[in-house]
Amino acid sequence: MVMFCYQCQETTNSQACTSTGVCGKNPDTAAIQDLLLYVTNGICIYNIELQKQNKRAYNADKFVIDALFMTITNANFNFEQLSHKITEGLTIKMALAKQINSELTHWPEECLWFGEKQDYLTKALTVGVVKNEHSDIQSLKEMIRYGIKGIAAYLYHAIQLDVKDDAIILFIQSALAQMTQKTLSIDELFALVLETGNYGIQAMALLDKANTDHFGQPELTNVTLAVGKQPGILVSGHDLLDLEELLQQTEGTGIDIYTHSEMLPAHYYPALKRYPHLIGNYGGAWWQQKKDFNTFNGPILFTTNCIVPPSNKANYRNKLFTTGATGLTDSIYIPERRDGKPKDFSSIINVAKQCHPPLPIEQGSITGGFAHHQLLLLKDKIVNAVKSGKIRKFVVMAGCDGRMKNRHYYTEFAQALTKDTIILTAGCAKYRYNKLDLGNIDGIPRILDAGQCNDCYSLVVLALELKKAFNLEDVNQLPIIFNIAWYEQKAIIVLLALLYLGIKNIHLGPTLPAFLSENILAILTDKFGITSISSVENDMAIFFREV
Repeated sequence: MVMFCYQCQETTNSQACTSTGVCGKNPDTAAIQDLLLYVTNGICIYNIELQKQNKRAYNADKFVIDALFMTITNANFNFEQLSHKITEGLTIKMALAKQINSELTHWPEECLWFGEKQDYLTKALTVGVVKNEHSDIQSLKEMIRYGIKGIAAYLYHAIQLDVKDDAIILFIQSALAQMTQKTLSIDELFALVLETGNYGIQAMALLDKANTDHFGQPELTNVTLAVGKQPGILVSGHDLLDLEELLQQTEGTGIDIYTHSEMLPAHYYPALKRYPHLIGNYGGAWWQQKKDFNTFNGPILFTTNCIVPPSNKANYRNKLFTTGATGLTDSIYIPERRDGKPKDFSSIINVAKQCHPPLPIEQGSITGGFAHHQLLLLKDKIVNAVKSGKIRKFVVMAGCDGRMKNRHYYTEFAQALTKDTIILTAGCAKYRYNKLDLGNIDGIPRILDAGQCNDCYSLVVLALELKKAFNLEDVNQLPIIFNIAWYEQKAIIVLLALLYLGIKNIHLGPTLPAFLSENILAILTDKFGITSISSVENDMAIFFREV
């Protein structure tokens, strides 16, 4: 093996990518990401030790969040950018060592391998995801690690809006430090899995508060799929603050702004939808970007994952811009904010002014904005529809989309649902069915889109409110079924959050995570009823079997 990575759903043969990543990550990039995580673990050990002395290194906090986000699937493919992050981390680690022991005269060995690319790659061979522990122990550790990556992604966005929670930050560092130990038992790790789910809920709640305090409560909104007549900039990823600052800087310039994939929910927020040059949504889910970007004509801004590295022949290749935790060789990087000032988007704006308007690829519109505030406004109507039998089941089909052909299952499943069912969704999984005309029930659309993947929090809020409304003791008594699609680590933390809440009988697909060992999967199946999807017909029979 020249690499080993199995953190996403599309890993080769549902086992591991061992020669090159399906995502486009090459072995060198995989190695340098492993090394960045290794450095991050060390910083966590040092900073937790410093915390015991009632001290705190806040630059270490930021580094840990950034580094975890940079190593999420499809976020950063830039070797140099990742290498510079490692050098920054080693500098922080040296400073932490000095604070812990002011009389230190020699640096610890792990701080002494600054060097060139080959030095980093040589060191990377000794770290990373390798099968050097009992498979069940490793399975649980990876589940926790990937859940923590998801927490870090959500925390990253909240911090951009000046909202943070020290308890969540310290949990991340403590958990990563603990997992460097060789003595943790399966029971201890299972407890840490559920604790990770608990902090995942807290992180999603924190980001929800940060977003709604800054941008307002999402509103029921029809988002056009048509295009305007002016040049445009297409914004992909998840970062709403980046979009807001770009909208401010393009106001009155003759440049239109469009959202792509997981940025679609930006149209639901009052503070963003007030800009008339935020035209609409262009294209489908992230994996379709090679097709969609070729017809857009203008530049594309990646604010976070999900990036698909373009081919050398792609006509949009020279119009790619990255920012934040993202990185791509040959893209133009827009630097971070400094001294409280917004990011400077003039470089992408100047490129857009030289471009033709986007070519139309769709017509019509998509309806969304059903985050928890909007859902709770409908609560009485929903409760009455359930009691009258007009709504038989809610089907949670949140999560991620991906390019595998078997994901067409989710489109077919949505089409097969009877007219007395409502789909609750969040994340890019919605692109498998959000353009279907499934009608409504007493004016309630049969597809309720809560927003981005982190907005699965809204679906949890709704479930808990319905539990109260129906005076139930257990959330599993609700007429809600879970048929979840996953792709990367932000979906893993959503899954762990559901497990923490005790939600059972989740169907997960299109395949189960490769990092789940046979024994750990058996425990999850026995305790929580987790299983993989099968066929639409079989799963419909299971989900709608009357007890």
